[in-house]
Amino acid sequence: MLPAARHQAIVDVVQRERVVRVSDLAQQLGVSLMTVRRDIELLEEGGKLERIHGGAKLPGDASTHEPGFEQKSTQLTAEKRAIAVEAAALVQEGMAVGLSAGTTTWALAKELVNGPPITVVTNSVRIADLFHHAASTGPARYSSTVILIGGQRTPSDALVGPIATSALKQLHLDLLFLGVHGMDSAAGFTTPNLLEAETDRAFVSAARRTVVLADHTKWGVLGISSIASLDDVDEVISDSGLGSDAQRVLQDRVGRLRLAPALGQSA
Repeated sequence: MLPAARHQAIVDVVQRERVVRVSDLAQQLGVSLMTVRRDIELLEEGGKLERIHGGAKLPGDASTHEPGFEQKSTQLTAEKRAIAVEAAALVQEGMAVGLSAGTTTWALAKELVNGPPITVVTNSVRIADLFHHAASTGPARYSSTVILIGGQRTPSDALVGPIATSALKQLHLDLLFLGVHGMDSAAGFTTPNLLEAETDRAFVSAARRTVVLADHTKWGVLGISSIASLDDVDEVISDSGLGSDAQRVLQDRVGRLRLAPALGQSA
């Protein structure tokens, strides 16, 4: 494939997926990792995309752009499942567990449906449906109680707004797993939806312990509204693709940083 055609193919993938890994591009195009990295560097100079650690994303994603659930659920699935497996180990029988809406928390829900019985509080219709289906088709001993709060539905299938916030103010959670749109050293954890930020802040206030679930591509991404500062959360679980600079900042600021090993590898 000629360089011009290869460059266009890379741009097409990034525009479709929004975030893509160097290794995936190399495999799709049948070229070396070094070739893809050089191509990404040239394309970034031309303003076609933006380099991130281990890959590339659309340049300057708007701070209010909110991809739909279906689009996000097909991205970085291996990393999200690795994070989910790591997070599931923190859950114990009888806990009241908050799961904010998002594809990484949805991946965690898939791990928890066959785990010990807990009380789940969520603003995600998708997560509530997972538990409902498991309860109706699986062994009764795995049945958990699910509280789905109401509100206005977002493109990412979150229920948000004053109704959601009011419901959360009445609850107390042992543990909250919070999905975020972006992480930044100054802005903290952010979202592109103002109402979702308000609802997520209510989640954090209701929880004794907050654990953020975020893959490595979330670092340096800014949504329009901050949910919490880095110092406000107890733990961040990310994947092994997180860059060393991001690791240093998070290790200094959050209670604990945990990097989920790729599935099949030991920690």
